[in-house]
Amino acid sequence: MKNHKALLIIDMQNESFPPGAPSYDLEGVVTRINALSAKFRAAGLPVILVQHDGTLQGEYVPGTPGWELIPALTVSPGDIRIGKTANDTFYETELQTILDQRQVNELFITGSATDFCIDSSIQSALTKNYIVTVVRDGHTTGERAHLSAQKIVEHYNWVWRNLNPTKGRVVMKRAEEIEL
Repeated sequence: MKNHKALLIIDMQNESFPPGAPSYDLEGVVTRINALSAKFRAAGLPVILVQHDGTLQGEYVPGTPGWELIPALTVSPGDIRIGKTANDTFYETELQTILDQRQVNELFITGSATDFCIDSSIQSALTKNYIVTVVRDGHTTGERAHLSAQKIVEHYNWVWRNLNPTKGRVVMKRAEEIEL
């Protein structure tokens, strides 16, 4: 069976990166996401931009500057945009329908925050039997009171590499290793 691929870019929103709050390798992550999304667009493959809607929590409110995608992220008119209200990108969103319509069975996952929405989305995709390629240098998170952002990224890359497979599987690659 031919693999049909899609790139997910999760929660690269202004509110994810407040001024003065360090995120791990944000500039490098954005550069790699932009290069990878350009590859997907050039190959005619879907680029899906996911934006969190935290209206109930009083954050990431649609239409506000905090909800908008960060200016450094390259966006194309042909990109698909979806909103979500939970950490899991699949939960009560149209993502599954969009992927089914395009017969996607392989997801490349990037974005923010490693320890919340990226992890939840990877785990959910795996239980749905997708081949999940985690762009191991294409996700970031902020500092936590008990752990540095760099250690969080390192830890989750280790976790995902060691997940038990379903009918799908998790593949770990650096952005530069990804060929379409």
